[in-house]
Order: sequence, then structure tokens, then C-alpha cells
Amino acid sequence: MMTPPSPSTTSRALRNDDDWWRIRDFILDTYPITPVGFIWENRRWEGLRFHQERPVPVRRLRELVRIWESDGRIVGAAHPEGQGDVHLQVHPDFRHLEPAMYEWAENRLSLPSQDGRGRAITTFVFDYDSLRQRVLLERGWEQLAAGGATRHLRLGDQCVQPTPRIDGYTLRSTRVSDPNIAQRMADVINAGFNTDLHTATALNTFMTKSPTFTHDLNLVAENPDGSFAAHVGGTYDEHNRRGIIEPVCTHPNHRRQGLARALILELFHRFKTLGVTDVYVDTGDDESANAFYESAGFTESYHGTVWGKTW
Repeated sequence: MMTPPSPSTTSRALRNDDDWWRIRDFILDTYPITPVGFIWENRRWEGLRFHQERPVPVRRLRELVRIWESDGRIVGAAHPEGQGDVHLQVHPDFRHLEPAMYEWAENRLSLPSQDGRGRAITTFVFDYDSLRQRVLLERGWEQLAAGGATRHLRLGDQCVQPTPRIDGYTLRSTRVSDPNIAQRMADVINAGFNTDLHTATALNTFMTKSPTFTHDLNLVAENPDGSFAAHVGGTYDEHNRRGIIEPVCTHPNHRRQGLARALILELFHRFKTLGVTDVYVDTGDDESANAFYESAGFTESYHGTVWGKTW
């Protein structure tokens, strides 16, 4: 049986820009005392606001983000990433709040169900998180087929292989002065993931507004004509000395050249220069992609699945 919430715990909507920064600080501070992947990394939180055609205004976030506080400090937040989903950021001492957090999400973040007769919502839960699974089962959620994993590599004092040179390509970081940089980034990401979701405008917003974006960790393999054949993005969480890799993609016309692996090795070297001790990357369930990350040195995998509720 769950411990009832403390009387001093209250919830409210996100109010202003300061609240957004407080949640970001909460995420960074809580990461060291939670399991792998349990708390979002800073790049993902920044992407919620800045990986958009234009930065999401605070007035819009007021409808989407709920904060839980205890004695004036943030102990949890609930919010979407896309549409019809919810993600929880929770201090491990306040997991008893999760039923209330999901109740709020069901009421405020759900969308009409596919048949149009009810409501529907999804979330992601790691396989190790039996507590959250029980909470969801009690609320009528069910485990779905889609899944993914967070992979971890201890970088520390490991020796990293030299970055290979690959004939016909220039491996480098992007630059502010690069002409049409956002469009070339969008082209390789869309081709690599077989989508058309990424736009130059959204990528330019992220590159210019996201607090932790840096061109030095934004690596590409450039073709002689100036287009990009592959891309690996890196984020440095200085607070926790960790590196985050996202995204990793190669244009279909340039695969099996070792480009993504070379860019990841180069990123490892740059991470080590910054003092990074641990590196993380999120993956889906694709077998070939996960085999690639294992070959790149990622030794641990924390799997999870999507859960959903329709009513």
C-alpha cells in the first residue's frame, strides 16, 4: 500500500520562465540518485521547448506542465513530449505522488481515442520499474508492444580508438558560419530516419536557443558537394559529467562506410576532453541499431515499453 502524500505537498501549473529553469535544475540534481533513464536528460527537456518551429511560450506550457512541490521545492513534474502522452520527473522520495500525477495527465493530456468514443493516453516505463507498472495497472493501463532502451557506456579513463579517416568524406563539427546549416541538418536527419518531420526552422531554433547546444559536439560527415552524409549529436551535462548522444543517423546512400561509428569515436574523444565519465544513448527495438551500439562499446542496456490507457 502506498504512503499517502504529505500535507505539505501541493501541485500547480507551471507559471513562468523561472519555473521552467527550476524544473531543468531539478532534473539535473535528481539524476544521480535515480536509476538509468528514470529522469530525463537536459537535452530532452530543452528539446520540449526549443526543438520546435519557434520556442514554446510559457503561456502554452502552463497548460501542459504540472509541478508538485514540498515546502517550496520541486519534487515532481508531469508533462508531454508529443501529443497524447505523459512523462513524469519524480524525486525518488516522492514516488507516492505518481497516482495523482497520472490522474492529472489522464484528465489534461489525453486525446480522443482512435474510435472517437473515448480518451487515450500513453507513457513509457522501464522494465525495471515494477512500482510504476503497479501504479498503471491499478489505474487501468496496459503494456503495449512498442519499446526502446537506454544504453550506457562508462567512458572514464578508458582508451578510445583514434578517429578513422574515411576517403571521400570530411569528418568535422558544424559551425555557426556554415551556410544553410539547418537545412543540411534537416536533410540528413530526415533521410537517415526515413521521415519528413524535421525542418530547418525547428533545428535552427534548437541550435540557437537550447542552453546546452554547442557546435563543437554537433558532428557531421560532409560530402564533397557540401551535403551531409551522416550526423551524430552530442550534449554535455556538466553538472553530472555525462555525455548524451542524440541523434545518430546516416543517409541511406552512404551507409556501410563506417561514418556513424567514426563520428561516435570522435565524440568520445571530445567528451573525454570535457571530463565526461559516462555516456548514454536512447535506442528503439531495432536489432541492427542495438548491435551497432554494442559494437561501439555500450555495455549496458535498460529496456522499457510503452503503456497505454483507453477509456
